[in-house]
Amino acid sequence: MSYLLAIFAGLIQGITEFLPISSSGHLLIFHDIFQLDFFDDKFFDVALHLATLLAVVVFFKKDIEKIIRGFFSSLFNWNLANNFNQRLAWLIIIGTLPAVFFGYFFDDLITAYLRSPYLVATALIIVGLLFFVAEKIAQKTKTIQELRPLDALLMGLAQAVALIPGVSRSGITIIAGLGRKLKREEAARFSFLLSAPVIFGAGLKALIDLGSWSAINWPVLILSFIAAAISGYLSIKFLISYLSRYSLRVFAWYRLAVGGLILLWLFFF
Repeated sequence: MSYLLAIFAGLIQGITEFLPISSSGHLLIFHDIFQLDFFDDKFFDVALHLATLLAVVVFFKKDIEKIIRGFFSSLFNWNLANNFNQRLAWLIIIGTLPAVFFGYFFDDLITAYLRSPYLVATALIIVGLLFFVAEKIAQKTKTIQELRPLDALLMGLAQAVALIPGVSRSGITIIAGLGRKLKREEAARFSFLLSAPVIFGAGLKALIDLGSWSAINWPVLILSFIAAAISGYLSIKFLISYLSRYSLRVFAWYRLAVGGLILLWLFFF
């Protein structure tokens, strides 16, 4: 049964990490319902995030290669005005800083006080409502090529807010991108690229903090990792294609429904 639950947890992570419906919120509820105890719940969740990082790296392989080359070329021949790869590299650095700061200094507080099903349900509902607002007022005219440092910083601050379970990293950064006039699919693309350094840093920190490797159930971890990586890749592909044609409203309604059901469950069961 633990193997089946591990695969299911991986699928939840892969699908919900990139669809704007909150992976951390879904995993927290999943843990609470099934009372999971694989080995180290926090490390298990981070391992699943590393699987979705692999999905990002594979899907955006060419973009990431260009960004890395752009960063190193900027160190020797600074030309952000005319070199898009250089500019994108530094925009991602700017956008990553808020999540790094808040994650490093407040991670323990978030883990101790904000991992509550009530908070998850509330965050699901609030961000769902923000989807409706963003779709109504956003102009949706800009591409990534037109991003400015302030745009990246504001999307980075939004990504830091996503440390709260239930908010959704992709959801809140896409909202921020729409607020800066980005097209939906362009906001999603930058959101996914922006997530890679933060997920990598969180995974590295979890590896450093892990007390003993002997406690890890490797078959369970490997199964869930594979499930998360494959479903994550497919979710990225689906969402970028979907947002080029359709709005966020279906995800807003989903968030409202799930948030409401969680509150009903908590109040009556």
